[in-house]
Amino acid sequence: MKDIVEYIVKQFVTNPAAVVVEEQSQDGMVHISLKVDPADMGLTIGKSGQTIKSIRRLLTVKAISDNVRVNLELIDDSRPVLETPQQAPADQ
Repeated sequence: MKDIVEYIVKQFVTNPAAVVVEEQSQDGMVHISLKVDPADMGLTIGKSGQTIKSIRRLLTVKAISDNVRVNLELIDDSRPVLETPQQAPADQ
């Protein structure tokens, strides 16, 4: 399934070399992580999420034929990771 995602996404992004697809399989569940160039994030999501939804639908069809479940996650590396604030110890 990794090959399907990689092929589809590389056809419409402006920087195909930056496309990274990772696949993990466990207990009948396939988890696919997709990373694209930050400039291509909007293209990959599409208007109202239609592009990523369509890719997920195609994966679902393939997953049904393979008798597995599939999850596609779009990774956004351009967003800064928010740190959780440290709580001050309570005075006793």
